[in-house]
This record gives sequence, C-alpha cells and structure tokens, in this order.
Amino acid sequence: MKLNYILCGLLLAAGTPIFSQELHTADPGEAGFSEERLSRIDKMLDGYVSDRKIAGAVALIAHDGNIVYHKGIGYADIAEKRKMEPNTIFRIASQTKAITSVAVMMLYEEGKLLLDDPVSRYIPEFKNPKVLDTFNPADSTYSAVPAKREVTIRDLLTHTSGIGYAVIGSKETNAIYAKAGIPAGFVATPVKLGDKIKALGKLPLMHEPGEKFTYGLNIDVLGYVVEVVSGVSLDRFFHKRIFEPLQMDDTYFYLPKGKQDRLAEVYSENEGGETVPAPQVSHGGIDKDYPLLGSTYFSGGAGLSSTASDYAAFLQMLLNGGEYNGKHLLSPDTVRLMTVNQIGEINLNHGNKFGLGFEVVGKRGSAVLPWHEGSFSWGGYFGSHYWVDPASGIVAIILTQEVPNKEWGDISAKFKNMVYAAHTGK
Repeated sequence: MKLNYILCGLLLAAGTPIFSQELHTADPGEAGFSEERLSRIDKMLDGYVSDRKIAGAVALIAHDGNIVYHKGIGYADIAEKRKMEPNTIFRIASQTKAITSVAVMMLYEEGKLLLDDPVSRYIPEFKNPKVLDTFNPADSTYSAVPAKREVTIRDLLTHTSGIGYAVIGSKETNAIYAKAGIPAGFVATPVKLGDKIKALGKLPLMHEPGEKFTYGLNIDVLGYVVEVVSGVSLDRFFHKRIFEPLQMDDTYFYLPKGKQDRLAEVYSENEGGETVPAPQVSHGGIDKDYPLLGSTYFSGGAGLSSTASDYAAFLQMLLNGGEYNGKHLLSPDTVRLMTVNQIGEINLNHGNKFGLGFEVVGKRGSAVLPWHEGSFSWGGYFGSHYWVDPASGIVAIILTQEVPNKEWGDISAKFKNMVYAAHTGK
C-alpha cells in the first residue's frame, strides 16, 4: 500500500489524480489509522483545555477520503458552558486565502485573466506603483520612489508584491494603512471592498515586486479582482462557484441568524498564559463579533467563517486534482501549478516555498516534521492550521479561537506529529 501513496503523490505532482474521493466517515483501522493512537490526540488537547491554555478545539483527519477522526474537545463558550462540537463554526481568517486563490485560478482557466497580467489592468489605481523610501514614525509621513515594474496577479498569489498587512503588519504598514483607513480584513462596518482596495492601490509598496515574500493584503486585492472580472460580488462567486458544488453549507462571510449560535467565542491569554475572554475590540479596531454583524466587506484574505468538515471538503477537492462530488472546479494541471514552488530562491521557514496560495513543503521542511515533501498548507490568525499531504493521502485541520496564544505553535506541531504517528501506512 505504501507504493500506492507514493504513486498518488507522483501523479498529483504530474497533474493527474489517481482517483477522486468524497469524504465519508470510516473505521480508522480499516482506513490506515490506529484508533488507539488517534485517542492520544484527545488526551493532548484535553490537557491544554484542563491547563487553561485553550478553551477548546475541533480537529479532523481524513485519509484517502475516509474521515478517521473528527472531534470537538473543550468548550466553544466557557461562560455559557457550550461544548465544542464537530460542527462548531470558527473564524477561519487567513484560511480564506486558499479559497480566493482557487477563485482566481477558475477565472484563469476560463481565459479571463493571466497570471502575469498587471493588476492595473483590472484595478487602474495600481498603475505606476511606488516603493517606500523613507518613513517618519512621528506623523506617518513618507517618501516613495517609482517601482521598477508593475505588480502582477502572480505577485499577489505568492505574496511577493510588496503589499503589507494592516493592523498586524510592520510598523510602517500599520501606520500608513491606518492613516488611509485600510482594514486588516475583519470588518464589522458597512464599507465596500472596492473602495478600500482602490485606496490601497495608491499607497507605497514595502519593496520591489518579486523581490521577497511579504505576507500582506495581496489576497484581499485578488478578491476585488474576482469581483471586477466576474461581475458579481466575491460572496456570490464563492457561494455559486465553490460552496454549493462542494456542499459547504456552513461557510459564510457573515453568518445567517440560524447559524450564529454555533460560532465559537474568541479567547485571549493573560500574563500567566491562561485562557481568558478576548476584549470586544482589539488589535487596532478588530471587533470579534464581525461574523455576526452583517457587514458588506468581503475580505478574500481573512473574512470567512467555516467548519472543519466544510473546509475538509475544499481540501479534498484539491487532493483529488480539482474535482469533488462529481463537480470539476479546477483541472489537475492547475492544482499542480498552485502547489509547486512559485517564488524561486526565496525561502520561507525551513526552506519551504510558496505556490499560488499555499506554503509548499520542501526537502528540508519534510525533515523537520513528518509531512512529506510536496505537502501544502496554511493557517489562520485565530489559531487554526490545515495541510494536504498528497504523498500519504492525508487531509488534516485543527481549529481553535484564541489570539494571542503562546502555546499555539506547540499545539499545531504536536497535532501534526500525532496524526502521522497514528498512520499505519496501509
């Protein structure tokens, strides 16, 4: 069976899926996992809950389309004693980016845009970009010089455009973007995506396009590109073109009334590292209830809320080479393009690379943790992480709602280690 996993990974890398699978619950032992070893994940997460390091978590593991683990541990709301359930809804924040990236690539497949098109072709405000030269922290004034070239769609997908983040970025972007009223993506007020992205286009880049990896509002810009090219809102595009085909019935920018009571509460940590309720508004104006407030800002970089099972269906579609439930969202060749190195000699942690929307594990990265070379992943601001491992057929997600959380790095790494420790290789 080990040969089959290797063959599957090679075929996906070549743009050819070996089979297409829908997610369904299965007996772990029959699906290549040790039930006893999976139970260790319960104990690990229970320990963090008991020690007041997290309120709770939901984790899901699928192997070759078989869901072998899907549990809620701890509490979605401590004060209300509402337990974490498998169908609890989470603010998935930057896990939104992968969905927007898929939307862009769907338009790419339809011949409506090219990866190396200048962004200004779709948003004229990005014409003649400038690069930050000097910055005065006393009053947030700055000088800028003309960029050597324009920002492209590919630059945005790979976070190499020079666009930074608002609120959670560098001191320069935090100040410059705040002065211009640019949000980080968690928006509870009735502003429009297009208005803010047009304003962003007039601000300086932090470096020359293509020069280095700078995590930023790139995918928010692409969300507006999707709106311009498709002629519909990003919200409508997602629902009609992605969520409905994948039966992602619990994924929204702003939750309908009937689903709001399933949203997990947000927590923070005190000076002793213990879990405490998060303030209503934090980090420069982020209202934790933004998914409930019915805003109009559809952030392609951070705005969605979802469940583990919904997001797993999206990831399984990618593992299948772009197909799920008889619906073809992308071709296998396009999925391959999205999940190979697109940033050349630029490195992320452990020498990993970045594709078109995902971190891609390299040889060094596969020696740090048990995932295989070619796995692709990302996570979210409130404490969430996912990955897809084509070589082993594994899709895994862990979701929490706590920021900041000093324990999060250890929790996500332990979860990954324990997933592979439970994999029997069948």
